Amino acid sequence: MNDPAPQPSGLLLFDKPRGITSHDAVDLLRRRLSMRRIGHSGTLDPMATGLLILLVGKATSVQASLQGSAKVYGGTIRFGAETDTWDAEGKVVAEAPLPDLSAAALDKAAAAFEGRIVQQVPPHSAVRLQGQPMYKLARKGAALPEVRREVTVRWLSRTPRPPAELDFVLECSGGTYVRSIACELGRAMGSRAHLSALRRLSIGSWRVEDALTAAKVASMSPEALAAALRPVPGGAGA
Repeated sequence: MNDPAPQPSGLLLFDKPRGITSHDAVDLLRRRLSMRRIGHSGTLDPMATGLLILLVGKATSVQASLQGSAKVYGGTIRFGAETDTWDAEGKVVAEAPLPDLSAAALDKAAAAFEGRIVQQVPPHSAVRLQGQPMYKLARKGAALPEVRREVTVRWLSRTPRPPAELDFVLECSGGTYVRSIACELGRAMGSRAHLSALRRLSIGSWRVEDALTAAKVASMSPEALAAALRPVPGGAGA
């Protein structure tokens, strides 16, 4: 009797398009490889694009370590309006005059969001409270306590586009909510703000330039996808 062929195992670098969830990306690969044991390295919100590391087979054992890896994001903060989700997907809940976007004003305000900081977790997030994701409680109109966590942030660039936008690149620790930085920066500058665009550029040493698009994944054969899997660093999960 022939032994069954071993299931694929490894990392697939995926460039997530806007409009799908991280779980949608996992489901796409599950269908292509006809296997269930697939996870990912850390959620990207539907409006966000960029690098998502899909973990196939035994590589799912390194999920926690990859989720904790440093990440680099590029994006845009729009001032003047705050949304309930703190990003462009939500509805506007507060408006305020546009702030001074001079380099001096931005440097002064952004200093409070540099290094080790404590940030508020967005009410519309997957963090669990009372046994449920906070976003489900928020959608029901439940009164939610402020949940805060310590993270590390390093601004790599800030490019204002007056009168209302700021383009940025930053590096942060795992678990950081960039839309929290956008919202809190707006308030710190005497205005309101939300995250209008976000792209994950890297996770640890992995770069989005090396990732496969959704269209490419959908067009590849299962054999080609299995061949595209990368080994887990250090041989863990092999």
